[in-house]
Amino acid sequence: MTEAFASGIYTGVVRHRRFVPRGHAFTYQVYMMYFDLDELDSVLDKSPFWSTKRWRPARFVRSDYFGDANIPLKTAVLKEVNQRLGLSLDGPVRLLTNARYFGYLINPISVYYCFDREEQLQAMMLQVTNTPWEERVTYVFKCDPDCRTQRKTIDKAMHVSPFHPMEHFYDWCSTTPRDKVAIHMKNKEQASPHNCVFDATLSLRREPVTRANLNAILWRYPWMTAKVAWGIYWQALKLFIKRVPIHDHPKHKVGHTSD
Repeated sequence: MTEAFASGIYTGVVRHRRFVPRGHAFTYQVYMMYFDLDELDSVLDKSPFWSTKRWRPARFVRSDYFGDANIPLKTAVLKEVNQRLGLSLDGPVRLLTNARYFGYLINPISVYYCFDREEQLQAMMLQVTNTPWEERVTYVFKCDPDCRTQRKTIDKAMHVSPFHPMEHFYDWCSTTPRDKVAIHMKNKEQASPHNCVFDATLSLRREPVTRANLNAILWRYPWMTAKVAWGIYWQALKLFIKRVPIHDHPKHKVGHTSD
Protein backbone atom coordinates (compact mmCIF):
# COMPACT_ATOMS: atom_id res chain seq x y z
CA MET A 1 0.00 0.00 0.00
CA THR A 2 1.28 3.47 -0.92
CA GLU A 3 1.88 5.65 2.11
CA ALA A 4 -0.20 8.81 2.01
CA PHE A 5 1.84 11.99 2.36
CA ALA A 6 0.72 15.59 2.50
CA SER A 7 3.96 16.22 0.59
CA GLY A 8 3.97 15.88 -3.17
CA ILE A 9 5.85 16.35 -6.44
CA TYR A 10 4.58 19.07 -8.73
CA THR A 11 5.44 19.10 -12.45
CA GLY A 12 4.43 21.52 -15.18
CA VAL A 13 5.53 24.74 -16.84
CA VAL A 14 6.70 28.23 -16.00
CA ARG A 15 6.03 31.11 -18.38
CA HIS A 16 7.54 34.59 -18.35
CA ARG A 17 6.25 37.47 -20.46
CA ARG A 18 7.64 40.99 -20.80
CA PHE A 19 5.42 43.66 -22.31
CA VAL A 20 7.45 46.89 -22.14
CA PRO A 21 9.72 48.38 -23.32
CA ARG A 22 10.26 45.33 -25.57
CA GLY A 23 8.10 42.25 -25.94
CA HIS A 24 9.71 39.00 -24.85
CA ALA A 25 8.36 35.62 -23.68
CA PHE A 26 9.46 32.08 -22.95
CA THR A 27 8.10 28.87 -21.43
CA TYR A 28 9.90 25.82 -20.08
CA GLN A 29 9.12 22.66 -18.15
CA VAL A 30 9.88 22.48 -14.44
CA TYR A 31 9.20 20.50 -11.33
CA MET A 32 9.16 21.56 -7.71
CA MET A 33 8.95 19.62 -4.47
CA TYR A 34 6.16 20.28 -1.99
CA PHE A 35 7.40 19.27 1.45
CA ASP A 36 5.34 19.02 4.60
CA LEU A 37 8.14 19.93 6.99
CA ASP A 38 6.91 17.36 9.53
CA GLU A 39 7.33 14.64 6.90
CA LEU A 40 10.70 15.65 5.49
CA ASP A 41 12.80 12.71 6.69
CA SER A 42 10.08 10.17 5.94
CA VAL A 43 9.61 11.50 2.40
CA LEU A 44 13.29 11.53 1.50
CA ASP A 45 13.88 8.12 3.04
CA LYS A 46 11.66 6.71 0.29
CA SER A 47 14.55 6.92 -2.21
CA PRO A 48 18.28 6.16 -1.90
CA PHE A 49 18.95 9.12 -4.21
CA TRP A 50 17.45 11.71 -1.83
CA SER A 51 18.63 12.74 1.62
CA THR A 52 18.63 15.45 4.28
CA LYS A 53 21.96 14.41 5.81
CA ARG A 54 24.46 12.79 3.45
CA TRP A 55 25.48 13.63 -0.11
CA ARG A 56 23.00 12.32 -2.64
CA PRO A 57 22.02 13.44 -6.16
CA ALA A 58 19.10 15.30 -4.52
CA ARG A 59 19.42 16.85 -1.05
CA PHE A 60 17.42 19.06 1.26
CA VAL A 61 19.96 21.23 3.09
CA ARG A 62 18.59 23.19 6.04
CA SER A 63 20.92 26.16 5.54
CA ASP A 64 19.50 26.72 2.04
CA TYR A 65 16.24 27.92 3.56
CA PHE A 66 14.83 30.53 5.88
CA GLY A 67 16.34 31.48 9.21
CA ASP A 68 19.02 30.14 11.52
CA ALA A 69 20.21 26.74 10.31
CA ASN A 70 20.48 25.60 13.93
CA ILE A 71 16.71 25.99 14.38
CA PRO A 72 14.23 23.58 12.75
CA LEU A 73 12.84 25.17 9.62
CA LYS A 74 9.21 24.82 10.69
CA THR A 75 9.98 26.53 14.01
CA ALA A 76 11.78 29.41 12.28
CA VAL A 77 8.98 29.94 9.75
CA LEU A 78 6.16 29.86 12.30
CA LYS A 79 8.02 32.23 14.62
CA GLU A 80 8.49 34.74 11.78
CA VAL A 81 4.93 34.45 10.47
CA ASN A 82 3.33 34.66 13.91
CA GLN A 83 5.41 37.67 14.93
CA ARG A 84 4.78 39.61 11.73
CA LEU A 85 1.07 38.85 11.50
CA GLY A 86 0.11 38.65 15.17
CA LEU A 87 -1.00 35.02 14.86
CA SER A 88 -0.39 31.90 16.94
CA LEU A 89 -0.27 29.21 14.26
CA ASP A 90 1.12 25.79 15.20
CA GLY A 91 -0.25 23.62 12.40
CA PRO A 92 1.45 22.18 9.31
CA VAL A 93 3.95 24.20 7.28
CA ARG A 94 4.40 23.07 3.69
CA LEU A 95 7.07 24.31 1.34
CA LEU A 96 7.02 24.56 -2.47
CA THR A 97 10.66 24.77 -3.53
CA ASN A 98 13.65 23.44 -5.40
CA ALA A 99 16.03 21.16 -3.54
CA ARG A 100 19.79 20.93 -4.09
CA TYR A 101 20.55 18.72 -7.09
CA PHE A 102 24.03 17.28 -7.70
CA GLY A 103 25.38 19.77 -5.18
CA TYR A 104 23.93 22.83 -6.93
CA LEU A 105 21.05 25.04 -5.86
CA ILE A 106 19.26 28.01 -7.35
CA ASN A 107 15.94 28.93 -5.79
CA PRO A 108 14.40 32.14 -7.18
CA ILE A 109 11.34 31.64 -4.96
CA SER A 110 10.26 29.30 -2.18
CA VAL A 111 6.68 29.45 -0.93
CA TYR A 112 5.77 28.46 2.65
CA TYR A 113 2.10 27.62 3.21
CA CYS A 114 1.11 27.85 6.88
CA PHE A 115 -2.01 25.97 7.98
CA ASP A 116 -3.93 25.78 11.22
CA ARG A 117 -4.65 22.47 12.95
CA GLU A 118 -7.84 22.10 10.90
CA GLU A 119 -5.77 22.18 7.68
CA GLN A 120 -7.04 25.64 6.73
CA LEU A 121 -4.52 27.91 5.00
CA GLN A 122 -3.99 30.95 7.23
CA ALA A 123 -0.76 32.55 6.00
CA MET A 124 1.93 32.43 3.36
CA MET A 125 5.57 33.41 3.37
CA LEU A 126 7.47 34.00 0.14
CA GLN A 127 11.24 33.78 0.23
CA VAL A 128 12.80 35.39 -2.84
CA THR A 129 16.49 35.01 -3.73
CA ASN A 130 18.09 37.15 -6.43
CA THR A 131 20.72 35.94 -8.89
CA PRO A 132 23.68 36.45 -8.89
CA TRP A 133 23.76 38.48 -5.66
CA GLU A 134 22.27 35.69 -3.50
CA GLU A 135 20.36 38.17 -1.36
CA ARG A 136 17.10 37.11 0.25
CA VAL A 137 13.91 38.86 1.21
CA THR A 138 10.71 37.47 2.71
CA TYR A 139 7.15 38.62 2.17
CA VAL A 140 4.48 37.50 4.65
CA PHE A 141 0.73 37.88 4.37
CA LYS A 142 -2.49 36.51 5.82
CA CYS A 143 -4.73 34.24 3.77
CA ASP A 144 -8.49 33.82 3.61
CA PRO A 145 -9.08 30.12 4.41
CA ASP A 146 -12.47 30.25 2.68
CA CYS A 147 -10.86 31.15 -0.66
CA ARG A 148 -8.79 28.72 -2.66
CA THR A 149 -7.19 31.63 -4.53
CA GLN A 150 -5.24 34.26 -2.62
CA ARG A 151 -4.56 37.65 -4.19
CA LYS A 152 -2.28 40.27 -2.67
CA THR A 153 -0.38 43.39 -3.69
CA ILE A 154 3.18 43.40 -2.39
CA ASP A 155 5.64 46.31 -2.41
CA LYS A 156 8.91 45.33 -4.04
CA ALA A 157 11.62 45.23 -1.36
CA MET A 158 14.69 43.88 -3.19
CA HIS A 159 16.46 44.28 -6.52
CA VAL A 160 15.76 41.03 -8.38
CA SER A 161 16.47 41.60 -12.07
CA PRO A 162 18.74 44.17 -13.75
CA PHE A 163 15.92 44.64 -16.27
CA HIS A 164 13.44 45.86 -13.65
CA PRO A 165 13.70 49.04 -11.57
CA MET A 166 12.84 49.13 -7.88
CA GLU A 167 9.78 51.35 -8.49
CA HIS A 168 7.51 48.33 -8.98
CA PHE A 169 5.02 46.38 -6.92
CA TYR A 170 3.79 42.80 -7.31
CA ASP A 171 0.23 41.74 -8.00
CA TRP A 172 0.32 38.21 -6.59
CA CYS A 173 -2.30 35.50 -7.17
CA SER A 174 -1.94 31.87 -6.09
CA THR A 175 -3.97 28.78 -5.33
CA THR A 176 -3.70 26.41 -2.40
CA PRO A 177 -1.75 23.31 -3.51
CA ARG A 178 -4.05 20.36 -4.14
CA ASP A 179 -4.22 18.27 -7.33
CA LYS A 180 -2.88 21.38 -9.04
CA VAL A 181 -1.17 24.57 -7.97
CA ALA A 182 -0.93 27.84 -9.87
CA ILE A 183 0.95 31.07 -9.17
CA HIS A 184 0.56 34.20 -11.26
CA MET A 185 2.53 37.35 -10.51
CA LYS A 186 2.48 40.69 -12.31
CA ASN A 187 5.11 43.41 -12.05
CA LYS A 188 3.40 46.80 -12.11
CA GLU A 189 4.74 50.33 -11.99
CA GLN A 190 4.09 52.29 -8.82
CA ALA A 191 3.51 55.42 -10.90
CA SER A 192 1.08 53.61 -13.25
CA PRO A 193 -0.50 50.79 -11.24
CA HIS A 194 -2.63 49.58 -14.16
CA ASN A 195 0.44 49.13 -16.37
CA CYS A 196 1.68 45.52 -16.30
CA VAL A 197 5.36 45.48 -17.26
CA PHE A 198 5.97 41.75 -16.82
CA ASP A 199 4.23 38.63 -15.59
CA ALA A 200 5.24 35.13 -14.53
CA THR A 201 2.98 32.11 -14.35
CA LEU A 202 3.69 28.76 -12.71
CA SER A 203 1.23 25.97 -13.52
CA LEU A 204 1.85 22.58 -11.91
CA ARG A 205 0.11 19.25 -11.45
CA ARG A 206 0.62 16.99 -8.43
CA GLU A 207 2.20 13.54 -8.47
CA PRO A 208 2.34 11.40 -5.32
CA VAL A 209 5.55 10.86 -3.38
CA THR A 210 6.67 7.29 -4.05
CA ARG A 211 10.05 5.66 -4.40
CA ALA A 212 9.49 5.27 -8.14
CA ASN A 213 8.43 8.89 -8.63
CA LEU A 214 11.32 10.30 -6.61
CA ASN A 215 13.77 8.23 -8.63
CA ALA A 216 12.14 8.98 -11.98
CA ILE A 217 11.95 12.73 -11.44
CA LEU A 218 15.75 12.98 -11.48
CA TRP A 219 15.80 11.35 -14.91
CA ARG A 220 12.86 13.30 -16.29
CA TYR A 221 14.26 16.66 -15.16
CA PRO A 222 18.03 16.22 -14.94
CA TRP A 223 20.00 19.15 -13.53
CA MET A 224 16.82 21.04 -12.67
CA THR A 225 18.49 23.88 -10.78
CA ALA A 226 21.27 24.20 -13.38
CA LYS A 227 18.54 24.48 -16.01
CA VAL A 228 16.94 27.33 -14.06
CA ALA A 229 20.29 29.13 -13.82
CA TRP A 230 21.03 28.63 -17.50
CA GLY A 231 17.57 29.93 -18.37
CA ILE A 232 18.07 33.09 -16.30
CA TYR A 233 21.35 34.00 -18.00
CA TRP A 234 20.25 32.94 -21.50
CA GLN A 235 17.09 35.05 -21.33
CA ALA A 236 19.10 37.94 -19.86
CA LEU A 237 21.38 37.80 -22.91
CA LYS A 238 18.36 37.96 -25.21
CA LEU A 239 17.02 41.00 -23.34
CA PHE A 240 20.42 42.66 -23.57
CA ILE A 241 20.48 42.07 -27.33
CA LYS A 242 16.99 43.59 -27.56
CA ARG A 243 18.41 46.65 -25.75
CA VAL A 244 16.07 46.46 -22.81
CA PRO A 245 17.35 49.10 -20.35
CA ILE A 246 19.51 47.86 -17.48
CA HIS A 247 18.96 49.09 -13.92
CA ASP A 248 21.88 48.97 -11.49
CA HIS A 249 21.55 47.31 -8.12
CA PRO A 250 20.67 50.09 -5.63
CA LYS A 251 23.76 49.39 -3.56
CA HIS A 252 25.91 50.31 -6.57
CA LYS A 253 24.26 53.68 -7.08
CA VAL A 254 26.07 56.88 -6.20
CA GLY A 255 25.15 58.08 -2.72
CA HIS A 256 24.20 54.63 -1.41
CA THR A 257 25.53 53.91 2.07
CA SER A 258 25.56 50.56 3.82
CA ASP A 259 24.04 50.19 7.28
